[in-house]
Amino acid sequence: MKRVAKPEGRFNIVLEDVDIPNIADTEVLIRAERTLISRGSEIWRRYVRPEAIPHQMMGYSFVGRVVDVGAQVAGYSPGDRVAALAPHAEYVAVEVVHSPHSPSVVRLPDGVSTEAGTFWPLATSSVLWMWETGARRGDTMVILGQGLVGSGCMQVARAGDMGRVIVVDTLPRRCELARLLGADEVVNASTEDPVEAVRRLTGGAGADVVVEAVGGRAGARAFAQAQEMVRAGGLLQVLGLYEEESLPLDSGKIQGRRLIGGYLDSNKRPVGSERALELLATCGIQAEKMITHRFPFTEAAAAFDLLYNRLDEAMGVILVWEE
Repeated sequence: MKRVAKPEGRFNIVLEDVDIPNIADTEVLIRAERTLISRGSEIWRRYVRPEAIPHQMMGYSFVGRVVDVGAQVAGYSPGDRVAALAPHAEYVAVEVVHSPHSPSVVRLPDGVSTEAGTFWPLATSSVLWMWETGARRGDTMVILGQGLVGSGCMQVARAGDMGRVIVVDTLPRRCELARLLGADEVVNASTEDPVEAVRRLTGGAGADVVVEAVGGRAGARAFAQAQEMVRAGGLLQVLGLYEEESLPLDSGKIQGRRLIGGYLDSNKRPVGSERALELLATCGIQAEKMITHRFPFTEAAAAFDLLYNRLDEAMGVILVWEE
């Protein structure tokens, strides 16, 4: 079978030939149909690094069909269409009974397409992150960055009636998509000062919640702007992954505000997963509109290159393993 690997060397994506894994009694074996590349973690934490990356870290958004089920696994049968926390590969063995991330595999409802199902992990995280903000009707939330994470959070917030949602991005295509997907206000930071725009839209008070979901090279500047946007007594939540940059925390600006990282309460993950599947099935999260490119898995290197070098063109990038 084939699997995506990242040997030593920056930007070095290859396909490896390996045996189909044997499963333990607590695992299921799944054959891939689609996998989604996460730009935040797989580009900045894998692709650009010079060292070799363990295969299990190469991806986590996997949809396929169950092939075999371990003796201790209940609730799954061969032929089930499932999403799984698993890397890019033709076949994966996924721990079910003793997984540190529960659930690690879910059956997809009929209303969730195979491609939309690849968004299940990100959708689950988006649900949990938005719950953690405590935002509710009457609040104003600002989300900086409309990549997969920022867009997912925006849609969860809108579906959950968490108040008015203002989004900020510098890329015209992402701004247009945010409008299409339901953002109340969209600020194009390439044409206007986002801090001034948020002040104008909040009558000078600032936002109740600011979610920083930019990451990468632009994340440090966005974090500095986020501190200017949150009101006294408000919350600043940091979700972005950064390219080894320090974040400019201004003690004078953060006083009287709350600051949390991308905290996920594992105890809430099962119910968050259920909510994510519900939103994907009812188009509360419109995953298929977030997909911009599809590549055969044999062209995985080109897919990673696109996400790194042509950010203005790409958002959700899918690897196709089986038609």
